[in-house]
Amino acid sequence: MQEEKIDAIKKTTRDVLKESFPRKEHTPLYNSEALSKLHAGFEQWKNQMVRKEDLEQWHQVPRTVLGSDIPRELVYTPLNLADFDYDTHLGHPGQEPFTRGIHSNMYRGRTFTQRQLVGFGAPEDTNARIRFLLEHGATGINLLFDMPTIQMYDCDDPMSRGSVGSCGVSVNHVGDWELLFQGIDIARETVSIVTHYPSNTAILFPMYLVMAERRGIPWEQLRGSVQNDVTLEEVVRNAAEYIPPRDCFRIECDNIEFIRSHVPRWNFITLNGYNLREFGTSGITEIAVAFAHAMAILDEMIRRGHDVDWVGERLAFFWSVGMDFFEEVCRLRAARRLWYKIMKYKYRARNSRSMWMRCHVQTSGISLVREEPLNNIIRSAFEALAAVLGGVQSLHVDSYDEAFAVPSEEASLLSLRTQQIIEHETGITKVVDPLGGSFYVEALTNEIEERIMDEITEIEKQGGYVEAVSNGFLLRKIYNYFYEEQKKIERGEIKIVAHNWQKSAHSEDIEAFRYPEEAEQKQLARLQKFKSERDPQEVESALKALKEACKKGVNIVPYTLNCARAGCTVGEQWKIFKEAFGLWKRPSFF
Repeated sequence: MQEEKIDAIKKTTRDVLKESFPRKEHTPLYNSEALSKLHAGFEQWKNQMVRKEDLEQWHQVPRTVLGSDIPRELVYTPLNLADFDYDTHLGHPGQEPFTRGIHSNMYRGRTFTQRQLVGFGAPEDTNARIRFLLEHGATGINLLFDMPTIQMYDCDDPMSRGSVGSCGVSVNHVGDWELLFQGIDIARETVSIVTHYPSNTAILFPMYLVMAERRGIPWEQLRGSVQNDVTLEEVVRNAAEYIPPRDCFRIECDNIEFIRSHVPRWNFITLNGYNLREFGTSGITEIAVAFAHAMAILDEMIRRGHDVDWVGERLAFFWSVGMDFFEEVCRLRAARRLWYKIMKYKYRARNSRSMWMRCHVQTSGISLVREEPLNNIIRSAFEALAAVLGGVQSLHVDSYDEAFAVPSEEASLLSLRTQQIIEHETGITKVVDPLGGSFYVEALTNEIEERIMDEITEIEKQGGYVEAVSNGFLLRKIYNYFYEEQKKIERGEIKIVAHNWQKSAHSEDIEAFRYPEEAEQKQLARLQKFKSERDPQEVESALKALKEACKKGVNIVPYTLNCARAGCTVGEQWKIFKEAFGLWKRPSFF
Protein backbone atom coordinates (compact mmCIF):
# COMPACT_ATOMS: atom_id res chain seq x y z
CA MET A 1 0.00 0.00 0.00
CA GLN A 2 2.85 2.42 0.90
CA GLU A 3 4.54 1.71 -2.46
CA GLU A 4 1.28 2.55 -4.26
CA LYS A 5 1.12 5.90 -2.43
CA ILE A 6 4.71 6.73 -3.37
CA ASP A 7 4.02 5.79 -7.00
CA ALA A 8 0.92 8.02 -7.02
CA ILE A 9 2.98 10.97 -5.75
CA LYS A 10 5.46 10.52 -8.60
CA LYS A 11 2.75 10.57 -11.24
CA THR A 12 2.29 13.85 -13.07
CA THR A 13 -1.10 15.27 -14.00
CA ARG A 14 -0.40 14.18 -17.57
CA ASP A 15 0.18 10.60 -16.39
CA VAL A 16 -3.04 10.63 -14.38
CA LEU A 17 -5.09 11.97 -17.28
CA LYS A 18 -3.65 9.41 -19.68
CA GLU A 19 -4.61 6.61 -17.32
CA SER A 20 -8.03 8.00 -16.40
CA PHE A 21 -9.28 9.42 -19.69
CA PRO A 22 -12.01 7.08 -20.99
CA ARG A 23 -11.16 4.94 -24.01
CA LYS A 24 -14.48 5.52 -25.68
CA GLU A 25 -15.11 4.91 -29.37
CA HIS A 26 -13.21 7.46 -31.42
CA THR A 27 -15.00 8.90 -34.45
CA PRO A 28 -12.72 11.12 -36.55
CA LEU A 29 -14.53 13.97 -38.23
CA TYR A 30 -12.70 13.32 -41.52
CA ASN A 31 -12.51 9.86 -43.07
CA SER A 32 -9.21 8.44 -44.24
CA GLU A 33 -10.19 8.35 -47.91
CA ALA A 34 -11.06 12.04 -47.93
CA LEU A 35 -7.83 12.90 -46.13
CA SER A 36 -5.74 10.88 -48.60
CA LYS A 37 -7.35 12.67 -51.52
CA LEU A 38 -6.86 16.04 -49.82
CA HIS A 39 -3.22 15.24 -49.08
CA ALA A 40 -2.46 14.51 -52.73
CA GLY A 41 -4.15 17.71 -53.89
CA PHE A 42 -2.52 19.76 -51.15
CA GLU A 43 0.99 18.58 -52.06
CA GLN A 44 0.33 19.36 -55.70
CA TRP A 45 -0.87 22.85 -54.77
CA LYS A 46 2.23 23.47 -52.65
CA ASN A 47 4.59 22.35 -55.41
CA GLN A 48 2.87 24.31 -58.18
CA MET A 49 1.53 27.43 -56.47
CA VAL A 50 3.58 28.25 -53.38
CA ARG A 51 6.74 30.30 -53.77
CA LYS A 52 10.04 28.69 -52.83
CA GLU A 53 10.63 31.31 -50.13
CA ASP A 54 7.25 30.51 -48.55
CA LEU A 55 7.93 26.78 -48.66
CA GLU A 56 11.24 27.35 -46.90
CA GLN A 57 9.51 29.46 -44.25
CA TRP A 58 6.32 27.41 -44.03
CA HIS A 59 6.36 27.79 -40.24
CA GLN A 60 6.69 31.29 -38.84
CA VAL A 61 6.38 32.59 -35.28
CA PRO A 62 4.25 35.72 -34.82
CA ARG A 63 6.40 38.17 -32.86
CA THR A 64 4.10 39.92 -30.40
CA VAL A 65 4.48 41.36 -26.92
CA LEU A 66 4.42 38.50 -24.37
CA GLY A 67 3.86 35.96 -27.13
CA SER A 68 4.28 32.20 -26.76
CA ASP A 69 6.59 31.58 -29.74
CA ILE A 70 4.30 28.92 -31.24
CA PRO A 71 5.19 28.40 -34.94
CA ARG A 72 2.28 28.83 -37.37
CA GLU A 73 1.92 27.19 -40.75
CA LEU A 74 1.19 29.20 -43.88
CA VAL A 75 -2.27 27.64 -44.16
CA TYR A 76 -4.31 25.10 -42.21
CA THR A 77 -6.45 22.28 -43.61
CA PRO A 78 -8.21 19.16 -42.28
CA LEU A 79 -4.79 17.49 -42.53
CA ASN A 80 -3.87 19.38 -39.35
CA LEU A 81 -6.85 17.74 -37.67
CA ALA A 82 -6.64 14.22 -39.06
CA ASP A 83 -7.57 12.66 -35.70
CA PHE A 84 -10.15 15.32 -34.76
CA ASP A 85 -13.19 13.91 -32.95
CA TYR A 86 -16.07 16.37 -32.49
CA ASP A 87 -17.31 15.01 -29.17
CA THR A 88 -13.85 14.59 -27.62
CA HIS A 89 -12.19 17.79 -28.83
CA LEU A 90 -15.05 20.21 -29.33
CA GLY A 91 -18.47 19.14 -28.08
CA HIS A 92 -21.61 21.23 -27.85
CA PRO A 93 -21.62 24.52 -25.90
CA GLY A 94 -22.43 24.04 -22.25
CA GLN A 95 -21.47 20.36 -22.37
CA GLU A 96 -18.23 18.46 -21.79
CA PRO A 97 -15.47 19.22 -22.64
CA PHE A 98 -16.67 22.89 -22.59
CA THR A 99 -14.30 23.95 -25.39
CA ARG A 100 -17.11 25.99 -26.91
CA GLY A 101 -18.17 27.66 -23.66
CA ILE A 102 -19.61 26.85 -20.26
CA HIS A 103 -23.21 27.75 -21.19
CA SER A 104 -25.30 26.36 -24.03
CA ASN A 105 -26.45 29.81 -25.16
CA MET A 106 -23.43 31.83 -23.88
CA TYR A 107 -24.00 35.55 -24.48
CA ARG A 108 -27.54 35.12 -25.73
CA GLY A 109 -28.39 34.11 -22.18
CA ARG A 110 -26.13 36.36 -20.14
CA THR A 111 -23.50 38.68 -21.51
CA PHE A 112 -20.03 39.11 -20.08
CA THR A 113 -19.89 41.33 -16.99
CA GLN A 114 -18.51 44.73 -17.96
CA ARG A 115 -16.37 46.07 -15.15
CA GLN A 116 -13.66 48.71 -15.35
CA LEU A 117 -10.83 49.03 -12.83
CA VAL A 118 -11.33 52.02 -10.59
CA GLY A 119 -9.35 53.39 -7.68
CA PHE A 120 -7.47 56.59 -6.84
CA GLY A 121 -7.19 59.17 -4.10
CA ALA A 122 -9.29 59.03 -0.96
CA PRO A 123 -12.37 56.77 -0.66
CA GLU A 124 -14.79 59.53 -1.68
CA ASP A 125 -12.80 60.18 -4.88
CA THR A 126 -13.11 56.56 -5.98
CA ASN A 127 -16.74 56.46 -4.86
CA ALA A 128 -17.55 59.23 -7.34
CA ARG A 129 -15.85 57.33 -10.21
CA ILE A 130 -17.69 54.08 -9.33
CA ARG A 131 -21.02 55.92 -9.43
CA PHE A 132 -20.08 57.50 -12.77
CA LEU A 133 -19.33 54.12 -14.38
CA LEU A 134 -22.47 52.48 -12.98
CA GLU A 135 -24.56 55.37 -14.29
CA HIS A 136 -23.07 54.79 -17.76
CA GLY A 137 -23.83 51.08 -17.94
CA ALA A 138 -21.07 49.24 -16.09
CA THR A 139 -22.43 45.94 -14.78
CA GLY A 140 -19.86 45.37 -12.05
CA ILE A 141 -17.29 47.11 -9.85
CA ASN A 142 -13.53 46.42 -10.06
CA LEU A 143 -11.77 48.04 -7.13
CA LEU A 144 -8.04 48.83 -7.08
CA PHE A 145 -6.02 49.93 -4.01
CA ASP A 146 -3.04 52.25 -3.73
CA MET A 147 0.48 50.90 -3.19
CA PRO A 148 0.56 51.43 0.61
CA THR A 149 -2.71 49.52 1.05
CA ILE A 150 -1.57 46.73 -1.29
CA GLN A 151 1.77 46.48 0.53
CA MET A 152 -0.20 46.54 3.82
CA TYR A 153 1.09 49.78 5.30
CA ASP A 154 -1.15 52.40 6.84
CA CYS A 155 -1.08 55.82 5.26
CA ASP A 156 0.86 57.25 8.24
CA ASP A 157 3.70 54.73 7.86
CA PRO A 158 6.97 56.30 6.58
CA MET A 159 6.91 53.71 3.75
CA SER A 160 3.67 55.28 2.47
CA ARG A 161 4.85 58.86 2.14
CA GLY A 162 4.13 60.30 -1.28
CA SER A 163 2.20 57.22 -2.48
CA VAL A 164 -1.11 57.58 -0.66
CA GLY A 165 -3.98 57.48 -3.14
CA SER A 166 -1.72 56.93 -6.17
CA CYS A 167 -2.47 54.05 -8.56
CA GLY A 168 -5.46 53.10 -6.41
CA VAL A 169 -7.64 54.08 -3.47
CA SER A 170 -6.28 54.46 0.06
CA VAL A 171 -7.97 52.22 2.65
CA ASN A 172 -6.83 51.83 6.26
CA HIS A 173 -9.85 50.55 8.24
CA VAL A 174 -13.57 49.77 8.09
CA GLY A 175 -14.51 53.46 8.15
CA ASP A 176 -12.73 53.96 4.82
CA TRP A 177 -14.76 51.09 3.33
CA GLU A 178 -17.98 52.77 4.42
CA LEU A 179 -17.00 55.98 2.64
CA LEU A 180 -15.86 54.02 -0.41
CA PHE A 181 -19.26 52.37 -0.89
CA GLN A 182 -21.47 55.18 0.35
CA GLY A 183 -24.72 55.17 -1.64
CA ILE A 184 -23.81 51.95 -3.50
CA ASP A 185 -25.97 48.86 -2.98
CA ILE A 186 -23.47 46.07 -2.34
CA ALA A 187 -26.31 43.56 -2.05
CA ARG A 188 -27.09 44.21 -5.74
CA GLU A 189 -23.74 45.02 -7.37
CA THR A 190 -21.02 42.42 -7.97
CA VAL A 191 -17.73 43.69 -6.59
CA SER A 192 -14.28 42.50 -7.65
CA ILE A 193 -11.93 43.48 -4.83
CA VAL A 194 -8.37 43.50 -6.16
CA THR A 195 -6.71 42.39 -2.92
CA HIS A 196 -3.85 40.74 -4.84
CA TYR A 197 -2.28 38.80 -1.94
CA PRO A 198 -3.56 36.22 0.56
CA SER A 199 -2.28 38.36 3.46
CA ASN A 200 -4.09 41.40 2.12
CA THR A 201 -7.24 39.37 1.45
CA ALA A 202 -7.27 38.11 5.03
CA ILE A 203 -7.11 41.74 6.25
CA LEU A 204 -9.19 43.71 3.72
CA PHE A 205 -12.07 41.36 2.92
CA PRO A 206 -13.18 41.02 6.57
CA MET A 207 -13.46 44.82 6.64
CA TYR A 208 -15.83 44.60 3.67
CA LEU A 209 -17.84 41.96 5.56
CA VAL A 210 -18.04 44.16 8.65
CA MET A 211 -19.31 47.02 6.48
CA ALA A 212 -22.04 44.67 5.19
CA GLU A 213 -22.88 43.69 8.79
CA ARG A 214 -23.31 47.32 9.77
CA ARG A 215 -25.68 47.81 6.86
CA GLY A 216 -27.71 44.77 7.89
CA ILE A 217 -26.85 42.87 4.69
CA PRO A 218 -26.49 39.08 5.16
CA TRP A 219 -23.20 37.74 3.82
CA GLU A 220 -25.18 35.17 1.82
CA GLN A 221 -26.39 38.00 -0.45
CA LEU A 222 -22.93 39.30 -1.33
CA ARG A 223 -21.58 38.54 -4.80
CA GLY A 224 -18.11 39.23 -6.12
CA SER A 225 -14.52 38.07 -5.92
CA VAL A 226 -11.15 38.58 -4.25
CA GLN A 227 -7.79 37.71 -5.78
CA ASN A 228 -6.06 35.99 -2.83
CA ASP A 229 -3.11 34.66 -4.86
CA VAL A 230 0.26 33.44 -3.52
CA THR A 231 1.90 34.09 -6.91
CA LEU A 232 1.17 37.78 -6.56
CA GLU A 233 2.43 38.04 -2.99
CA GLU A 234 5.60 35.97 -3.34
CA VAL A 235 6.62 36.11 -7.02
CA VAL A 236 5.19 39.16 -8.81
CA ARG A 237 5.29 41.54 -5.86
CA ASN A 238 8.29 43.82 -5.36
CA ALA A 239 8.43 44.62 -1.67
CA ALA A 240 10.73 45.06 1.28
CA GLU A 241 9.13 42.31 3.36
CA TYR A 242 7.74 38.86 2.57
CA ILE A 243 6.39 36.08 4.78
CA PRO A 244 7.44 32.50 3.81
CA PRO A 245 5.55 30.94 0.84
CA ARG A 246 4.18 28.02 2.88
CA ASP A 247 2.67 30.38 5.45
CA CYS A 248 1.31 32.53 2.65
CA PHE A 249 -0.27 29.44 1.09
CA ARG A 250 -1.78 28.53 4.47
CA ILE A 251 -3.38 32.01 4.70
CA GLU A 252 -4.69 31.66 1.14
CA CYS A 253 -6.40 28.37 2.03
CA ASP A 254 -7.73 29.84 5.30
CA ASN A 255 -9.36 32.59 3.23
CA ILE A 256 -10.84 30.02 0.86
CA GLU A 257 -12.19 27.87 3.69
CA PHE A 258 -13.81 30.79 5.52
CA ILE A 259 -15.28 32.53 2.47
CA ARG A 260 -16.66 29.32 0.98
CA SER A 261 -18.33 28.48 4.30
CA HIS A 262 -19.72 31.91 5.16
CA VAL A 263 -20.02 33.90 1.90
CA PRO A 264 -21.27 31.17 -0.45
CA ARG A 265 -21.88 33.31 -3.56
CA TRP A 266 -18.40 34.86 -3.44
CA ASN A 267 -15.46 33.73 -5.57
CA PHE A 268 -12.83 33.14 -2.88
CA ILE A 269 -9.93 33.30 -5.33
CA THR A 270 -9.30 34.52 -8.84
CA LEU A 271 -6.13 32.64 -9.70
CA ASN A 272 -4.17 35.47 -11.19
CA GLY A 273 -2.40 34.68 -14.42
CA TYR A 274 -2.77 38.29 -15.53
CA ASN A 275 -0.20 39.95 -13.28
CA LEU A 276 2.21 37.05 -13.71
CA ARG A 277 2.11 37.43 -17.48
CA GLU A 278 2.37 41.22 -17.32
CA PHE A 279 5.39 40.76 -15.03
CA GLY A 280 7.05 38.75 -17.79
CA THR A 281 5.80 35.38 -19.00
CA SER A 282 4.14 33.86 -22.03
CA GLY A 283 0.45 33.07 -22.22
CA ILE A 284 1.33 29.37 -21.85
CA THR A 285 3.22 29.88 -18.59
CA GLU A 286 0.42 32.13 -17.32
CA ILE A 287 -2.14 29.33 -17.52
CA ALA A 288 0.23 26.52 -16.47
CA VAL A 289 1.21 28.28 -13.23
CA ALA A 290 -2.39 29.13 -12.37
CA PHE A 291 -3.52 25.54 -12.99
CA ALA A 292 -0.65 24.09 -10.94
CA HIS A 293 -1.59 26.53 -8.19
CA ALA A 294 -5.27 25.55 -8.39
CA MET A 295 -4.35 21.89 -8.04
CA ALA A 296 -2.24 22.67 -4.95
CA ILE A 297 -5.29 24.39 -3.45
CA LEU A 298 -7.55 21.43 -4.23
CA ASP A 299 -5.04 19.03 -2.69
CA GLU A 300 -4.84 21.10 0.50
CA MET A 301 -8.60 21.61 0.79
CA ILE A 302 -9.18 17.87 0.32
CA ARG A 303 -6.56 17.27 3.03
CA ARG A 304 -8.57 19.58 5.29
CA GLY A 305 -11.60 17.37 4.71
CA HIS A 306 -13.53 19.36 2.11
CA ASP A 307 -15.29 17.95 -0.95
CA VAL A 308 -13.70 18.76 -4.32
CA ASP A 309 -17.00 19.93 -5.84
CA TRP A 310 -17.67 22.22 -2.87
CA VAL A 311 -14.34 23.91 -3.54
CA GLY A 312 -14.22 23.65 -7.33
CA GLU A 313 -17.51 25.34 -8.15
CA ARG A 314 -16.22 28.67 -6.77
CA LEU A 315 -12.70 28.59 -8.22
CA ALA A 316 -12.20 31.37 -10.76
CA PHE A 317 -9.31 32.54 -12.95
CA PHE A 318 -8.02 35.91 -14.16
CA TRP A 319 -6.20 36.06 -17.51
CA SER A 320 -4.33 38.62 -19.54
CA VAL A 321 -5.20 38.85 -23.22
CA GLY A 322 -2.55 40.19 -25.57
CA MET A 323 -2.04 41.06 -29.21
CA ASP A 324 -1.63 37.61 -30.85
CA PHE A 325 -5.32 37.56 -31.69
CA PHE A 326 -5.91 33.92 -32.56
CA GLU A 327 -3.61 32.64 -29.83
CA GLU A 328 -5.65 34.57 -27.28
CA VAL A 329 -8.93 33.09 -28.53
CA CYS A 330 -7.46 29.59 -28.55
CA ARG A 331 -5.83 29.91 -25.12
CA LEU A 332 -9.22 30.45 -23.50
CA ARG A 333 -10.71 27.50 -25.36
CA ALA A 334 -7.73 25.23 -24.54
CA ALA A 335 -7.73 26.25 -20.86
CA ARG A 336 -11.43 25.52 -20.54
CA ARG A 337 -11.00 22.03 -22.02
CA LEU A 338 -7.90 21.17 -20.00
CA TRP A 339 -9.38 22.36 -16.70
CA TYR A 340 -12.44 20.19 -17.36
CA LYS A 341 -10.18 17.16 -17.85
CA ILE A 342 -8.23 17.89 -14.67
CA MET A 343 -11.35 18.29 -12.56
CA LYS A 344 -13.20 15.29 -13.97
CA TYR A 345 -10.45 12.74 -14.44
CA LYS A 346 -7.85 13.72 -11.83
CA TYR A 347 -10.10 14.97 -9.03
CA ARG A 348 -13.22 12.95 -9.91
CA ALA A 349 -15.52 15.97 -9.66
CA ARG A 350 -19.18 15.11 -10.12
CA ASN A 351 -20.79 18.54 -10.46
CA SER A 352 -20.38 19.97 -13.97
CA ARG A 353 -20.21 23.51 -12.55
CA SER A 354 -17.04 22.65 -10.64
CA MET A 355 -15.47 21.57 -13.96
CA TRP A 356 -15.97 25.02 -15.50
CA MET A 357 -13.00 27.25 -16.13
CA ARG A 358 -14.72 30.54 -15.25
CA CYS A 359 -12.62 33.62 -15.86
CA HIS A 360 -12.28 37.37 -15.81
CA VAL A 361 -10.05 38.85 -18.51
CA GLN A 362 -8.24 42.17 -18.67
CA THR A 363 -6.65 43.49 -21.82
CA SER A 364 -2.88 43.78 -21.63
CA GLY A 365 -1.50 46.87 -19.92
CA ILE A 366 2.06 46.12 -21.00
CA SER A 367 1.01 46.18 -24.67
CA LEU A 368 0.15 49.88 -24.30
CA VAL A 369 2.81 52.49 -25.12
CA ARG A 370 3.25 56.19 -24.43
CA GLU A 371 3.97 57.12 -28.05
CA GLU A 372 0.82 58.05 -30.00
CA PRO A 373 -1.37 56.84 -27.11
CA LEU A 374 -4.60 56.91 -29.11
CA ASN A 375 -3.26 53.81 -30.90
CA ASN A 376 -3.83 52.04 -27.59
CA ILE A 377 -7.57 52.27 -28.16
CA ILE A 378 -7.14 50.00 -31.19
CA ARG A 379 -4.89 47.58 -29.31
CA SER A 380 -7.30 47.19 -26.41
CA ALA A 381 -10.30 46.82 -28.72
CA PHE A 382 -8.70 43.90 -30.60
CA GLU A 383 -7.69 42.26 -27.32
CA ALA A 384 -11.22 42.67 -25.95
CA LEU A 385 -12.67 41.16 -29.13
CA ALA A 386 -10.38 38.12 -28.75
CA ALA A 387 -11.54 37.70 -25.14
CA VAL A 388 -15.21 37.71 -26.13
CA LEU A 389 -14.63 35.30 -29.03
CA GLY A 390 -12.81 33.06 -26.52
CA GLY A 391 -15.85 32.93 -24.24
CA VAL A 392 -14.91 35.09 -21.25
CA GLN A 393 -17.32 35.62 -18.32
CA SER A 394 -16.12 39.06 -17.23
CA LEU A 395 -14.05 41.74 -18.96
CA HIS A 396 -12.02 44.87 -18.25
CA VAL A 397 -10.68 46.95 -21.14
CA ASP A 398 -7.56 49.01 -20.41
CA SER A 399 -7.75 52.70 -21.23
CA TYR A 400 -5.48 54.38 -23.75
CA ASP A 401 -3.88 56.68 -21.17
CA GLU A 402 -2.88 53.86 -18.79
CA ALA A 403 0.58 53.88 -20.36
CA PHE A 404 1.35 56.98 -18.30
CA ALA A 405 -1.43 57.62 -15.76
CA VAL A 406 -4.52 56.42 -13.97
CA PRO A 407 -7.35 56.53 -16.56
CA SER A 408 -9.16 59.81 -16.85
CA GLU A 409 -12.94 59.81 -16.64
CA GLU A 410 -13.14 60.25 -20.42
CA ALA A 411 -10.72 57.39 -21.16
CA SER A 412 -12.40 55.09 -18.65
CA LEU A 413 -15.78 55.74 -20.27
CA LEU A 414 -14.31 55.04 -23.71
CA SER A 415 -13.09 51.64 -22.49
CA LEU A 416 -16.55 50.83 -21.17
CA ARG A 417 -18.04 51.92 -24.50
CA THR A 418 -15.63 49.53 -26.27
CA GLN A 419 -17.23 46.63 -24.41
CA GLN A 420 -20.73 47.90 -25.12
CA ILE A 421 -20.01 48.30 -28.85
CA ILE A 422 -18.63 44.74 -29.03
CA GLU A 423 -21.75 43.45 -27.32
CA HIS A 424 -24.43 45.46 -29.13
CA GLU A 425 -23.01 46.56 -32.50
CA THR A 426 -20.81 43.77 -33.87
CA GLY A 427 -23.28 40.87 -33.78
CA ILE A 428 -20.65 38.42 -32.52
CA THR A 429 -22.51 37.71 -29.27
CA LYS A 430 -25.43 36.19 -31.19
CA VAL A 431 -23.49 33.03 -32.13
CA VAL A 432 -21.79 30.73 -29.65
CA ASP A 433 -18.09 30.10 -30.39
CA PRO A 434 -18.23 31.58 -33.92
CA LEU A 435 -14.63 30.54 -34.65
CA GLY A 436 -15.22 26.92 -33.66
CA GLY A 437 -14.45 24.44 -36.43
CA SER A 438 -11.82 26.61 -38.09
CA PHE A 439 -8.92 24.37 -39.09
CA TYR A 440 -6.51 26.96 -37.73
CA VAL A 441 -8.37 27.61 -34.48
CA GLU A 442 -8.85 23.94 -33.62
CA ALA A 443 -5.25 23.01 -34.45
CA LEU A 444 -3.91 25.94 -32.42
CA THR A 445 -6.22 25.10 -29.51
CA ASN A 446 -4.81 21.55 -29.48
CA GLU A 447 -1.22 22.79 -29.63
CA ILE A 448 -1.75 25.25 -26.78
CA GLU A 449 -3.33 22.61 -24.56
CA GLU A 450 -0.29 20.36 -25.02
CA ARG A 451 2.13 23.18 -24.26
CA ILE A 452 0.25 24.14 -21.08
CA MET A 453 0.46 20.51 -19.97
CA ASP A 454 4.21 20.47 -20.70
CA GLU A 455 4.76 23.41 -18.35
CA ILE A 456 2.49 21.98 -15.65
CA THR A 457 4.71 18.89 -15.75
CA GLU A 458 7.81 21.10 -15.30
CA ILE A 459 6.28 22.61 -12.15
CA GLU A 460 5.27 19.20 -10.79
CA LYS A 461 8.83 17.95 -11.26
CA GLN A 462 9.95 20.79 -8.99
CA GLY A 463 7.82 19.27 -6.24
CA GLY A 464 4.65 21.19 -7.02
CA TYR A 465 3.51 24.79 -7.07
CA VAL A 466 4.53 25.90 -3.57
CA GLU A 467 8.01 24.40 -3.93
CA ALA A 468 8.42 26.01 -7.36
CA VAL A 469 7.77 29.38 -5.68
CA SER A 470 10.00 28.68 -2.68
CA ASN A 471 13.05 27.44 -4.62
CA GLY A 472 12.97 30.28 -7.15
CA PHE A 473 12.05 28.17 -10.18
CA LEU A 474 9.21 30.48 -11.19
CA LEU A 475 11.27 33.62 -10.65
CA ARG A 476 14.09 32.27 -12.82
CA LYS A 477 11.59 31.40 -15.57
CA ILE A 478 10.14 34.90 -15.48
CA TYR A 479 13.50 36.69 -15.48
CA ASN A 480 14.84 34.62 -18.38
CA TYR A 481 11.71 35.07 -20.46
CA PHE A 482 11.47 38.80 -19.87
CA TYR A 483 15.16 39.34 -20.62
CA GLU A 484 14.80 37.60 -23.99
CA GLU A 485 11.55 39.46 -24.68
CA GLN A 486 13.18 42.84 -24.07
CA LYS A 487 16.07 41.97 -26.39
CA LYS A 488 13.60 41.12 -29.17
CA ILE A 489 11.91 44.50 -28.73
CA GLU A 490 15.23 46.34 -28.76
CA ARG A 491 16.32 44.49 -31.93
CA GLY A 492 12.99 45.25 -33.58
CA GLU A 493 12.01 41.59 -33.92
CA ILE A 494 8.86 42.43 -32.01
CA LYS A 495 7.43 45.46 -33.77
CA ILE A 496 5.37 47.95 -31.77
CA VAL A 497 3.89 50.65 -33.95
CA ALA A 498 5.16 54.17 -33.13
CA HIS A 499 7.33 52.76 -30.32
CA ASN A 500 10.14 50.93 -32.10
CA TRP A 501 8.69 50.80 -35.63
CA GLN A 502 7.33 53.61 -37.81
CA LYS A 503 8.19 56.21 -35.22
CA SER A 504 6.62 59.57 -35.75
CA ALA A 505 7.99 62.99 -34.88
CA HIS A 506 4.42 64.02 -34.17
CA SER A 507 3.37 63.74 -30.53
CA GLU A 508 -0.21 64.05 -29.39
CA ASP A 509 -0.96 66.40 -26.55
CA ILE A 510 -2.80 64.18 -24.09
CA GLU A 511 -3.62 65.71 -20.73
CA ALA A 512 -2.77 63.15 -18.06
CA PHE A 513 -5.04 62.44 -15.12
CA ARG A 514 -4.14 64.39 -12.00
CA TYR A 515 -4.43 62.79 -8.58
CA PRO A 516 -6.44 64.69 -5.97
CA GLU A 517 -3.61 66.61 -4.31
CA GLU A 518 -5.30 66.70 -0.92
CA ALA A 519 -5.88 62.90 -0.71
CA GLU A 520 -2.83 62.10 1.44
CA GLN A 521 -3.46 64.82 4.01
CA LYS A 522 -7.14 63.95 4.11
CA GLN A 523 -6.38 60.28 4.80
CA LEU A 524 -3.74 61.11 7.43
CA ALA A 525 -6.18 63.31 9.33
CA ARG A 526 -8.95 60.73 9.00
CA LEU A 527 -6.70 57.93 10.30
CA GLN A 528 -5.53 60.02 13.26
CA LYS A 529 -9.13 60.80 14.22
CA PHE A 530 -10.15 57.14 13.81
CA LYS A 531 -7.35 55.92 16.11
CA SER A 532 -8.21 58.50 18.77
CA GLU A 533 -11.85 57.37 18.92
CA ARG A 534 -11.42 53.58 19.07
CA ASP A 535 -10.98 51.46 22.20
CA PRO A 536 -7.21 50.75 22.50
CA GLN A 537 -7.73 47.77 24.81
CA GLU A 538 -10.13 46.17 22.33
CA VAL A 539 -7.60 46.70 19.56
CA GLU A 540 -4.76 45.22 21.59
CA SER A 541 -6.84 42.19 22.59
CA ALA A 542 -7.89 41.48 18.99
CA LEU A 543 -4.32 41.73 17.72
CA LYS A 544 -3.01 39.46 20.47
CA ALA A 545 -5.62 36.83 19.62
CA LEU A 546 -4.69 37.07 15.93
CA LYS A 547 -1.02 36.47 16.71
CA GLU A 548 -1.86 33.38 18.76
CA ALA A 549 -4.08 32.04 15.95
CA CYS A 550 -1.25 32.49 13.43
CA LYS A 551 1.10 30.46 15.62
CA LYS A 552 -1.43 27.74 16.50
CA GLY A 553 -2.26 26.92 12.88
CA VAL A 554 -6.02 27.49 13.17
CA ASN A 555 -7.96 29.39 10.52
CA ILE A 556 -6.99 33.02 11.01
CA VAL A 557 -9.91 34.73 9.23
CA PRO A 558 -12.31 34.73 12.22
CA TYR A 559 -9.53 36.59 14.06
CA THR A 560 -8.89 39.17 11.33
CA LEU A 561 -12.68 39.62 11.26
CA ASN A 562 -12.61 40.43 14.98
CA CYS A 563 -9.73 42.81 14.30
CA ALA A 564 -11.84 44.62 11.72
CA ARG A 565 -14.72 44.91 14.20
CA ALA A 566 -12.36 46.21 16.89
CA GLY A 567 -10.99 48.91 14.59
CA CYS A 568 -7.56 47.45 13.85
CA THR A 569 -5.92 48.91 10.77
CA VAL A 570 -4.37 47.21 7.76
CA GLY A 571 -0.82 48.01 8.88
CA GLU A 572 -1.36 46.78 12.43
CA GLN A 573 -2.50 43.36 11.23
CA TRP A 574 0.33 43.05 8.71
CA LYS A 575 2.79 43.72 11.55
CA ILE A 576 1.27 40.75 13.44
CA PHE A 577 1.72 38.48 10.40
CA LYS A 578 5.40 39.41 10.16
CA GLU A 579 5.97 38.80 13.86
CA ALA A 580 4.13 35.46 13.84
CA PHE A 581 5.51 33.96 10.63
CA GLY A 582 8.88 35.69 10.32
CA LEU A 583 10.30 37.08 7.09
CA TRP A 584 11.38 35.18 3.98
CA LYS A 585 14.19 36.22 1.69
CA ARG A 586 13.50 35.58 -1.97
CA PRO A 587 16.14 33.54 -3.84
CA SER A 588 18.79 35.61 -5.58
CA PHE A 589 20.01 34.71 -9.08
CA PHE A 590 22.57 37.43 -9.69
